[in-house]
Amino acid sequence: MITGDHAVTAAAIARQLGIDGTVITGAEFGALSDEQALDTIGEVGVIARVTPEHKVRLVDLLKKQGQIVAMTGDGVNDAPALKRADIGIAMGITGTEVTKEAAVMILTDDNFSTIIKAVGLGRGLYENLVKYVRFQMGCLFGFIVSFLGASILDITGGVPFLPLQTLWINFTTLLFQAIGLGYGKAADGLMRRQPRRPDQPILTRGLFAWLITAGLVMGAGTLCVVSWAEQVRTPAIAHTMGVVTFSLYALFFSIATKDEQRTVFSLDTFSDKTFLIATGASVLTLLLATVFGPLEAFLKTSSLDTRQWLICTGVALSIIVVSEIRKAVRRRTVAGKDPIGPV
Repeated sequence: MITGDHAVTAAAIARQLGIDGTVITGAEFGALSDEQALDTIGEVGVIARVTPEHKVRLVDLLKKQGQIVAMTGDGVNDAPALKRADIGIAMGITGTEVTKEAAVMILTDDNFSTIIKAVGLGRGLYENLVKYVRFQMGCLFGFIVSFLGASILDITGGVPFLPLQTLWINFTTLLFQAIGLGYGKAADGLMRRQPRRPDQPILTRGLFAWLITAGLVMGAGTLCVVSWAEQVRTPAIAHTMGVVTFSLYALFFSIATKDEQRTVFSLDTFSDKTFLIATGASVLTLLLATVFGPLEAFLKTSSLDTRQWLICTGVALSIIVVSEIRKAVRRRTVAGKDPIGPV
């Protein structure tokens, strides 16, 4: 807490709020050199009787430590510190217009608990964005492997699924699952996780390698099914089984992608109504493409028997197996550390 109030008053309020640490005055803080301040700032809980310069200096010192600094304030003298902070938060009711102009967030109800809700909302939006990107990139690699592999190995004339069938996969299963991931409920316990580093990209090297691996699994599995069906059945059956296998791969991959921290067999995976509705729509459109006559004629697909459906489903489940192995390895790697890593 950094405030212009008297040290005794500030210390009493800090105790009520559960803010630990020593109490110093702005004069004592100003007398410290930058090196001394950096060494001792972690032990300080309250800085009282400060000037605007002290507030700006505190923000700068915390940013030098690599901290993400949020500063709240309502008066004109708070505006410079709010402007310098990573996130300046002005009071919407008692705040001055100058402070509101300097801030990037205005707390309309002047209730600090709203900040926690805003942080939770922001983390949820970011997590959903990352899930959406992961899902789309993994499926894109799957498409590349499928078409490239079919061309190199001359499977079904180099075309694992026809153009209309490819569009059908994109505008049904991939679209619905992406919506389910992007607009779904954020994972439970999100606010208990360590904040991500500011320089952490959406796609890290490890994640990028995993998406390539997932794409290889999806592409290789789809090609195996198409190649088998081409040899023992008609080209139409081969293309249909390719569509079904890849669509199921995408569906299972979205389930595996939904929460990187927990197993897909967690009850939390199936507690998101938005995601369940999207998954239901994906399954429905996939069934319609293989049993509804007009769609079959339009997409040039064929009906599949129970055995063929089981083959497609069994092969597509391999992405769940690979994902669970990866998660198990990650959990073992972080054993003894914070069990829930950075978002």
